Amino acid sequence: MTFKIISVVGARPNFVKIAPLDREFKKHPEIQHMICHTGQHFDKNMSDDFFKQLEITQPAYNLGISGGSHATQVADILKAFEQVLLKEHPHLIIVPGDVNSTLAAALAASKLGYPIAHIEAGLRSFDRTMPEEINRLLTDQLSDLLFVTEKSAIANLLKEGIDSSKVFFTGNIMIDSLIHQKEQIQATQILEQHQLEHGNFAIATFHRPSNVDNEKTLKQLVNFLNELSGRIRLILPLHPRTRDRLESFDLMHSINKEIILTDPLPYISFLSLIEKTRVVITDSGGIQEETSFLKIPCVTVRNNTERPVTIEVGTNYLAGTDFNTALYLVDQILNNRHKKGKIPELWDGKTAERIYQHISHFLNLRA
Repeated sequence: MTFKIISVVGARPNFVKIAPLDREFKKHPEIQHMICHTGQHFDKNMSDDFFKQLEITQPAYNLGISGGSHATQVADILKAFEQVLLKEHPHLIIVPGDVNSTLAAALAASKLGYPIAHIEAGLRSFDRTMPEEINRLLTDQLSDLLFVTEKSAIANLLKEGIDSSKVFFTGNIMIDSLIHQKEQIQATQILEQHQLEHGNFAIATFHRPSNVDNEKTLKQLVNFLNELSGRIRLILPLHPRTRDRLESFDLMHSINKEIILTDPLPYISFLSLIEKTRVVITDSGGIQEETSFLKIPCVTVRNNTERPVTIEVGTNYLAGTDFNTALYLVDQILNNRHKKGKIPELWDGKTAERIYQHISHFLNLRA
């Protein structure tokens, strides 16, 4: 019997999580794997380049939905994806991560009675002001298969009343992508392109509303980055949201000219930078995991993290939203006073294989 599976992607991290599974499904002729791109990330460097670099099957559907408020985006994706489901009648839909596309697709599938698998289930920041946290909570409640990256996620799901028979500790599928692309990551000329020295520069990435949407906070962030650039060469790939806020608050001119500003970087180029940097300062979720695997110190400028294993086992530090604390932690790292970290359990490049086995068992039971 052939099983039709639709994976729904919409944002940069989703592509990284689906790529290994797409490769795994190609090994199994009983799986017909289709990808539906909602269009949530429409910037070329945030979307198209990822499909090429990660060798992902081109989407069978591109819903072309981007922009608008959270509610509008979820509603539009929900309506559009419902039509895909009514046409395709899949045996399973897969939703990775915690973006609006994740929740919208899960809602559409649930309403029509299609089973749902959630990759990266159970992660919790315990901060409901974060749209991602709402997306995680609701998607997990709707899902039939919940694949988790770390053991804290299992505890979270059980506390929320999720049946343990639905929960599977399969490891971190983002690491599958990183390992698969390791040779390409190491072979880039990204350092030469930006005149950087291995181990003698820092990377900063910021895009969360708590850091960039408020003018006062964004000014403090710019001051922090300027001060940081006086300590070490700094490269700052600008997320479209961050660039927009800097321009709307007329702060671009305040950024130290020594800071290397770039557009969002392709996956392989960005991972190559991470592998060769001294320290990363970020408010991203996935970067906390990639730095921990690569054993690169990471300072996360947030009050919480949904990925506690990166702090408990990995190389991540939670600075809060006090830029002075972040600067102190960076200084400690630059003076080689930082933890070395270990690679968390099951972050071994075989997560897609484990997920396939659970999906295959689930689908055959239902056949």
